[in-house]
Amino acid sequence: MNNVNGILLVVAAMAAFSIEDMFIKKLSVTVPIGQILLVLGVFCGATFLIMAAATRKRVFSRAAWSPLLLIRAATEAVSALTFATALSLVDLSTVAAVFQAMPLVVTMGAALFLGEQVGWRRWSAITVGFVGVLMIIRPGMAGFQPAQLLVVASVISVAARDLITRRIDAHVASAVVSFQAYLALILGGGGILLVSGTALVPVEPGHWGPYAGAILFGVLGYYGIVTAMRVGEASVVTPFRYTRLLFSLLAGVLVFGERPDWPTLAGGALIIGSGLYTFLRERRLARELAFAAG
Repeated sequence: MNNVNGILLVVAAMAAFSIEDMFIKKLSVTVPIGQILLVLGVFCGATFLIMAAATRKRVFSRAAWSPLLLIRAATEAVSALTFATALSLVDLSTVAAVFQAMPLVVTMGAALFLGEQVGWRRWSAITVGFVGVLMIIRPGMAGFQPAQLLVVASVISVAARDLITRRIDAHVASAVVSFQAYLALILGGGGILLVSGTALVPVEPGHWGPYAGAILFGVLGYYGIVTAMRVGEASVVTPFRYTRLLFSLLAGVLVFGERPDWPTLAGGALIIGSGLYTFLRERRLARELAFAAG
C-alpha cells in the first residue's frame, strides 16, 4: 500500500469534485438541472464504458446487473438529482458543509441496518455532528432555506449507496459500477425533464466551457477516489475527504462571492470534528479486534 499517493489522490479528487460542483452551479443559472445531469450522464458514462471495454471487463454480466446493483444505481440518481438541485439554489459553501455529514450517516446506517456495533462514544459523535447540521440549516429560524433539505436528502442517498456498495460482488469491476451510476443519471435527468415538461436549452458558446469542465473534473474525481482506495489504506486516506469543504469554501468565495456566516463555519467544524473522531474510533476498534484475533 502506498499511503502518500493515496492521500494525494484523495485530495486531488476532492478538489476535482469541488470544481465540478462549481461548473454545475454556473450552468444551473441558465440550463435545467435535468439537462445538466443528462449531459453529464452521457459523456461520463461513455468514458467509463470505454474504460471497462478497454480493460476487458464484462459490462453486462449477470452479477453486474443484480437487483442490489440496480438499487445502488437508483440511489445514485436520487443523490445526484437532489445534490445538483441544491447547488442551483443554495450557496456552494453551505452545500459542501452539510454534505460532510455523510460519513456520520454511513456509520449510523451500518449500525441500524447492517448490525455493526456502534458504542456510545460514536453515537455521541454522530449526535454532535447532527447538531452541526442543524446549526447550518437552522430550521424554523430566519436564515432557514427549505432547499437546504435537498442536501440532507442527498447525504442520505449517498450513505445508502455506500452501504449497498459493501455488499457488491467483488468480481464486478469499478468501471462497470461507475458506468451504471452515470447511466442512472441519464435516466434520472431525462425523467425529470419529461415529468416537468421542461424544454431543452440550446447549447450556447458560454455553455461549452462549464459543460466540458464538469465532465472532465467529474471523471477525474470519480476515478481518483476509486484509485485512492485501492493504492492506500482506507483508514489513512479517508479523513482527507474533508478537504472538499476547504476547496468548496474557496470556490464559493472566489467565484460566487459567498460569505459564509459564523454558524455555517462553526457547524461545518462540528461535523468534521465529530466525523474525524468517529473514524479514528472505528480505526482503533479495528486494530484491537485484529490484535485479539492474532
